[in-house]
Amino acid sequence: MELRIEGLSKTYANGVKALDQVSLSVPRGMYGLLGQNGAGKSTLMRTIATLQDADSGSVLLGDLNVLVEKDAVRQRLGYLPQDFGVYPRINAVDMLSHLALLKGITKSSERKALVDSMLRRVNLYEHRKKALTSYSGGMRQRFGIAQALIGNPQLLIVDEPTAGLDPGERNRFYNLLAEVGESVIVILSTHIVEDVLELCSKMAIIHQGRVLYEGGPEAAVSSLEGKIWQRRIPKAELNEIEKRHRVISSKMVAGQPMVHVYADSSPGDGFEPARPGLEDVFFSRIGGLV
Repeated sequence: MELRIEGLSKTYANGVKALDQVSLSVPRGMYGLLGQNGAGKSTLMRTIATLQDADSGSVLLGDLNVLVEKDAVRQRLGYLPQDFGVYPRINAVDMLSHLALLKGITKSSERKALVDSMLRRVNLYEHRKKALTSYSGGMRQRFGIAQALIGNPQLLIVDEPTAGLDPGERNRFYNLLAEVGESVIVILSTHIVEDVLELCSKMAIIHQGRVLYEGGPEAAVSSLEGKIWQRRIPKAELNEIEKRHRVISSKMVAGQPMVHVYADSSPGDGFEPARPGLEDVFFSRIGGLV
């Protein structure tokens, strides 16, 4: 099973071109879609999830035409959007049971067994009778995965799933996603590079609606070996450094900017070689330096 996207484009009524000839091949397993807020990630996810139409292009899930056979796709799809709302007083058991019924699981005993199994899988069984609004952020995201997995989807889409989670909740969520990714296609849409590096064997970088890179995270990082240089500088020198060098990024470290620049050989000015990371790949791509 593979998800194949060819030439997908979408322009909104206000003139914003959210997708510009996007083409991707997404195999089974964890696939990272990395981009800044507003890059077009959510538009792409909503289109794949049959929630909005594209202007042109095609999306195939196996032999299913995603843009045309929407009902059939929804039977094979699990979706956890960025803003996952819940009903104020309903508990996890009742909500999952209702969703299972909508997925066509009409036999009550079968539905109960499925719901119990799913809640155990996401480690929420002992909290199954609590109102969903009482859940912590991590618990709510784990419930979101449970509802997305009802019906054994072949494609799971998760949009910015770890935003707002503490490190412990984030790790538990990672482990759950990695387990799910062993048997289905999982698209992880995020702006957090660590999410992609730790979870995904393939990825794409999207910026202003266009795909700037598709491949493995490790291959992308390796392509920058010997080309990333760093130096800690006084704040007052940052503008001058940006004029003289191809600056990838700068971030505050111990009160001073740590600057990364791209150069095929030593750029001088006191810069030292740095081990590249996926963040360097991301910023060099969207900055047009590579």
